[in-house]
Amino acid sequence: MGPDVSGGGEEVLMLREEQEEEEEEPVRMLTAVYNIHLSHLLLARLHSEQQIRTRSTVFFFHVNMTSRVGLRAVGTNGSDFKPRERVAPHYQMSASLKSEVRKLNLVHLVLWLLVAAQVTVSHLNLVSHDTVSMPYQWEYPYLLSLLPLLCSSLSLPKNNISYLVISMISGGLFSVAPLIYGGMEMFPVAQQLYRHGKAYRFIFGFSAVTVMYLIMVVAVQVHAWQLYYMKKLLDSWFNTTQEKKKK
Repeated sequence: MGPDVSGGGEEVLMLREEQEEEEEEPVRMLTAVYNIHLSHLLLARLHSEQQIRTRSTVFFFHVNMTSRVGLRAVGTNGSDFKPRERVAPHYQMSASLKSEVRKLNLVHLVLWLLVAAQVTVSHLNLVSHDTVSMPYQWEYPYLLSLLPLLCSSLSLPKNNISYLVISMISGGLFSVAPLIYGGMEMFPVAQQLYRHGKAYRFIFGFSAVTVMYLIMVVAVQVHAWQLYYMKKLLDSWFNTTQEKKKK
């Protein structure tokens, strides 16, 4: 029998396959290393792109937050102002009325000082009665108008309703009532001055009745506006108090 050729051929094939596998092994290793390196590069690139996107989003949000036209955080764009819009007019009206009352109080104080100066000078005989005549009867109760003036001034800083009510009541008694009485008291003297041109009382060379009537005309307007603005101020404070109680 001859040699087993088929068995030898199989061994040769196996040896060749082993050699080919040994030759391909470095190529496979290089391919695997290349694939790993490529995957690392891709991951790094994706990570950097994600960071860029995150920074862009933060920058865009920051720009929109700081701009007048862009997006805003909730409650910072003035939308929460609507509930306060209902209350604001009360405070604005109160501040405006207080300003008017303060101005009128200042004029009232000047008028009071003029009347008080005449009474003081004439009673202390600081000058002759020919220069500054004796005061009329209505001027004495008018000096008490300092009380409503003080109450009005004390009521304004803290919106004190009690002081304001006292000021209004006492203003009618000590400011308006003496002026009405004074108008009737001086009317015959003014009538005599108008008809006959005779005056018996003088203040620094001017007819006393003329000077006092001028003061009275100004005082009537001042006290009328005082009562008007104080009434509106009282209504404003009362409405504000009622709204606070409801809340």
